[in-house]
Amino acid sequence: MEKFGENVKKLLLAGIGAVAVTAEKSKDLLDEMVEKGELTVEQGKVLNEELKHNIKKTVKEKVNVSVKPTSPEDLSTLLDKMTPEQIAALKEQLSRMEKEDAVKEKEDGAADADKDQESTDTDE
Repeated sequence: MEKFGENVKKLLLAGIGAVAVTAEKSKDLLDEMVEKGELTVEQGKVLNEELKHNIKKTVKEKVNVSVKPTSPEDLSTLLDKMTPEQIAALKEQLSRMEKEDAVKEKEDGAADADKDQESTDTDE
């Protein structure tokens, strides 16, 4: 499982690297177009800033990094960094999980009671 986490980390870093290379190449292309006179310097700057903004926006929307805390301190640090919306979503998820556990325990208890009843019936 630890190896899986490392592979995901490498994949994420590769994606970020690809975004960085794309940004650099787009800047080079814009600079080249400015040199040829196809764009003015101001238009090139505006396009470059727009591309950077779009890349940052896409990364924020598409890249989701999850951190697995290894200690209570790590968990506390992670919770401190969460937004109120993320905390609300976490509370909702915990509540749903508690309800599922309660239902499962109830079902398991009923199944155990049925088994006890069957063994009592066969003993008689």
